[in-house]
Amino acid sequence: MKKLIGLKPLTTALMAFIVITLFSFQKANAQNQLVTVKSSKSFDATIAGIKKAVAGSGMMVMSELNQGKMLSMTGLSIKAESLCLGNPNVGKEAFTDNPAVGLAIPVGLNVYEQNGSTYINYITPSSDLGNFTGNKVKMIGQELDKKMAMLTGMFK
Repeated sequence: MKKLIGLKPLTTALMAFIVITLFSFQKANAQNQLVTVKSSKSFDATIAGIKKAVAGSGMMVMSELNQGKMLSMTGLSIKAESLCLGNPNVGKEAFTDNPAVGLAIPVGLNVYEQNGSTYINYITPSSDLGNFTGNKVKMIGQELDKKMAMLTGMFK
């Protein structure tokens, strides 16, 4: 009987550990929030529209990667392009707060065509920047979330 009574605190502790671990796992998965928007425009019109909208939003296209063109070397025919979007002045603030943020900014945005529809997707900047310390970095992530939602919302 004494052995069974001694197991109760151990069982309770084990259950608490499992609950905390599951909660932490769910929270970690929630941090990487993938946003996908179905565009009302064609692939080419979506790319052109994003470039135009970015220029008017205080950001700029810092690099382009035509994944469709590269993948055509493997025999795959797909329309897919990734853009890196940012603002050097905002980048300066983020890098001053934490130089490691280069993994998360500029912000990546991917456009692809699937089954005749065009999609835009990105991981919320706040979730990517949430991996880094720095109050300024956190604030920038939240502001970039708003910009990305506004930018992609233009194509719904």
